[in-house]
Amino acid sequence: MSYKSGDTDNPVKPLKWYKKLAAGKWRLAAEAFLAEGERAISQIATNSPDRIIEILSTRSLPACFSGYPSRPVTEDQLRYISSSKTPQGIIAVVRMPMETCSAELPPHTGKRVLLLEDIQDPGNLGSLIRTAAAFDFSGVILTQKCADPFSPKVVQSAAGSLLSLWIRRTSSYIKLAETLKNNGYEIIAADLNGTEDPSALQKPQKLLLALGNEAAGLSQEILKTAGYRIKIPIMDEKAESLNVAACGAICMYLSCS
Repeated sequence: MSYKSGDTDNPVKPLKWYKKLAAGKWRLAAEAFLAEGERAISQIATNSPDRIIEILSTRSLPACFSGYPSRPVTEDQLRYISSSKTPQGIIAVVRMPMETCSAELPPHTGKRVLLLEDIQDPGNLGSLIRTAAAFDFSGVILTQKCADPFSPKVVQSAAGSLLSLWIRRTSSYIKLAETLKNNGYEIIAADLNGTEDPSALQKPQKLLLALGNEAAGLSQEILKTAGYRIKIPIMDEKAESLNVAACGAICMYLSCS
């Protein structure tokens, strides 16, 4: 059953209902996820105020949250619900954008899009989404093998940025990449075997930046669609490679500056 806004009128919703939102199947059924911490919730309230369904807190809510349905909880109750080792005293139930599961691009894709192929570490995925939002990317395309973008660790790492851009998680990501390419997007792939220096590239008007799996990198299918394969020069004798979140941050900065 999806969690409609009217459900917040029921003060006896069991605490285990909120705790179950840590599981992907339950999130899909409820069409909701949890966001923790005042700063992250404030970010969501700024970008998507209508998606906050309810706020649970151990203390009086700040004035900026006064218009939302709320439920007071004890610290023990919050710890029971929270997936964090150190809960921050406030949790929001947020309506999930179900179009994330669509295999179609949104009507307005924007000028910068990030494609993430099989990024399985939730911390890396959340950090990349947060970085993309910070560098004004409009959207992120994820493969089905990527971590669930609404899982607790991804939400925590994204720090409230999940709803600052559109997200598509689909097995049809190659098709979406080709569609963007046909619509004038330059595809730039981060590749350990790449030959182009990212700092020397012309900044494209419309960009699709592709980053691959932490161990395997990008697939040949994506590499074949790319107009450029870039490699960030590093001291190989000191470090074998960069973490994908660090690589992504550098590539996004260079593509925007």
